[in-house]
Amino acid sequence: MKEPLPHNGNTLLLALTLIPGVGSARLKTLAEAHPDLPSILHQAPSSLARLPGIGEKLATIVHRFLHQANSLQAAIEKAEQQLTLLHRLGGTMVTILDPLYPPLLREIYDPPSCLFIRGTLPPPEALGLAVVGTRYASQYGKKCADLFCKAFAQRGIAVYSGLAYGIDTAAHSATLQHGGQTIAVLAGGVDSAYTDPQGKLWPQIIENGALISEEWIGSELTPAKFPKRNRIISGITSGTLVIESDIKGGSLITARSALEQNREVFAVPGPIFSRGSRGTNSLIAEGAAKAVTSVEELINELGPRFTLTRPGATPETRRPAAPFSAEESALLKAMGEEPIHLDELAQKSGIDYAGLLLLLFDLEMKSAIEQQPGQFFQRTARF
Repeated sequence: MKEPLPHNGNTLLLALTLIPGVGSARLKTLAEAHPDLPSILHQAPSSLARLPGIGEKLATIVHRFLHQANSLQAAIEKAEQQLTLLHRLGGTMVTILDPLYPPLLREIYDPPSCLFIRGTLPPPEALGLAVVGTRYASQYGKKCADLFCKAFAQRGIAVYSGLAYGIDTAAHSATLQHGGQTIAVLAGGVDSAYTDPQGKLWPQIIENGALISEEWIGSELTPAKFPKRNRIISGITSGTLVIESDIKGGSLITARSALEQNREVFAVPGPIFSRGSRGTNSLIAEGAAKAVTSVEELINELGPRFTLTRPGATPETRRPAAPFSAEESALLKAMGEEPIHLDELAQKSGIDYAGLLLLLFDLEMKSAIEQQPGQFFQRTARF
């Protein structure tokens, strides 16, 4: 055998993710059996085969990958390229062998062996909850997200979600607005927040939390990656709160993952006539989720660790309001105090529909306005 290639443990572990047939659960087994990771290069197939879940066939594949001409060299080069790209983005990587790896995530059956991070993860001992829901959030759902995320921010509980449209975005936005820390778990690489291409939210998340993913930078976004992402959202937190979901949807996959991972699941009940509440109401009816109608109910279910407020936090702790452009200020003035229909607002402001919808989206992201049913918009009480 040739001398081992020069590399560090992180690079080698990232390279091992390229072995065909070795998923997250088996990589966890290999890494835990060989915490001094380079020692795996000296293991015989028979030794690898004795590890739980590996077996002779996979042991042969792993051994061949590690010793076949150029295969390991090519994998390490690809891993080094990824780390170079990550460094250029100002990011870091944490592995399952790292003390800073999220401890709850390490407990699940198939934790990511490597996490790409842009921003700062909470410390290992920090509390975290997931808030997820439909992409087609109603005003009711958005208000629920604001109510719960405000309370979490005040208690120093980090909010995790998937940066999808709707409830996910509302949860991230509300947490930031109230001075909290939020983490977006992406289905693609940390180089591309595809739901926020103009960067209206993700730069703030990096500044006050993190974007994280197990997917390689530049990798293709595929449907199969969303359930993989969802098991991270549920696994990295102590509990998952579902706010609005139809019978089918990613947030229900997250809830099911949480149950499989022995995590708490909560759901906000909704109107029986609302499609957006059929999934949450079903979770409650099945006993798969605990119904919560107040923050206190949820916090009390989680136990004493969650009832403490972080040092220095007060009910008024919140991030300063984002500044408005001259165009946004003029539009807010044109709206007045009462709800106004989109058509009337276009007439009063003299802005074409395309430009108006963009401005309204920006103002909603800044929590300056609320969209109501029937294409009506209203300034929030703070403005």
